[in-house]
This record gives sequence, structure tokens and C-alpha cells, in this order.
Amino acid sequence: MDMAPSLHDLSEALGFEVLKIDHLGIAVRDLEGALAPYRLLGLDVHEFETVEDQGVRTAVLPLGESRLELLEPTRPDSPVARFLEKRGEGIHHVAIGVDDVSSALLHLESRGVELIDRAPRRGAGGAMIAFLHPRAMHGVLLELCQRGPHS
Repeated sequence: MDMAPSLHDLSEALGFEVLKIDHLGIAVRDLEGALAPYRLLGLDVHEFETVEDQGVRTAVLPLGESRLELLEPTRPDSPVARFLEKRGEGIHHVAIGVDDVSSALLHLESRGVELIDRAPRRGAGGAMIAFLHPRAMHGVLLELCQRGPHS
């Protein structure tokens, strides 16, 4: 007999629910140039947005229930610009959709997970976001992303 807790039971115990992979963030040097191969796959831009405080211009490409988010730096000191300088173009982060970023951060911090953001902040598309440090996530920059009425 399987005694694993249900997702509902886990959500109740944690105080938040993990919903899905919200998006994959892909760092690019030239947003317009990078879109060409995605368009060949039949994907098209849902929206462009500049997030001034993060120094990034984004292009959102819906893909089923998730999305791809291409990220182009708008200034040389932005996190995405530093990433490109150090690692080149490619996957920048994985965003996990949650129903309550604040609760998720409290839960993770109380268990010793290293955070980049200790409080949610506004991200692209009006979402509330927070990042977990790659050291805590085995080399992956993980973003918690809350969309909808609470964001």
C-alpha cells in the first residue's frame, strides 16, 4: 500500500502549493535574432516587456501551460549581462509556479535553503518572484513565481 502523502496533504503541511514549471528563462545577447529559430518551431511572442530594475528586456513565448522567456540585458551591469559574460547564451533559470511565494520563502529559509531574495518582488508580467541561490539547488538558479489574483 502506497503511503506517500497526496499533493493536497503536502500543500497543507507546507503552507503553499507547487503548481507547475512556469517558464524557462533563456539568456540571449540579441532578442530579435534569438527569436528566429523559435518562430520556425511555430512559437510566437505573446509579449515584450522591459523590467527596468533587473536591467532586462523579455520576450514571452507561450508553450502549452508553460512558457519560454528570452532575456536580453539592457545594461552591462545587469544579472543577465553578467551571466552572458561568464557563461554565454543558454538556460539562465527555471521558474516554478507556486500559489504563495512568501510562504514558500519562509518555509525554505526556515530549513536552511540559501535564498537570493528574502521577500518577493515584482517580475515580468506582474508576477511576484523570488530566486533561490544556485548553491542550494545544485547549480540551478531557481525562481519561485506567483501569478494571478495574489500577485
